[in-house]
Amino acid sequence: MDQTSSSGKKILCIEDEHFISELYVRALSKAGYNVAVAVDGEDGLKQALTDNFDIILLDIMIPTITGIEILKRLRDPNNQNQIRAKIIITTNLEQGIGGREEIEKQADGYVIKAEITPRQLVEFVNQLET
Repeated sequence: MDQTSSSGKKILCIEDEHFISELYVRALSKAGYNVAVAVDGEDGLKQALTDNFDIILLDIMIPTITGIEILKRLRDPNNQNQIRAKIIITTNLEQGIGGREEIEKQADGYVIKAEITPRQLVEFVNQLET
């Protein structure tokens, strides 16, 4: 389920909630981004490792491989497949202070889905330097 538009920046949205991914795809496509969606961790990791994306929106709670495990694999300094994409964690889980800080050290951003509108997500993504 790829959505493309005329801008160059590519976003991979790893999100198993169809309604949320549709909101994100619609808003980001309208803002000129090319958006691909993966609905589980295995597919998301495979797509992320292609290094074809500028930004990855990564849900923590997804089937097959958790978002935290994907983040660890993508940020592992021993991994030969280093990617250039900015990784933004998207979650509705309130992480404990220590857990969130640990995630934020490895990610380039962290948003609580319930507290951000699609328009605010676009503004957040626009501010990222890639």
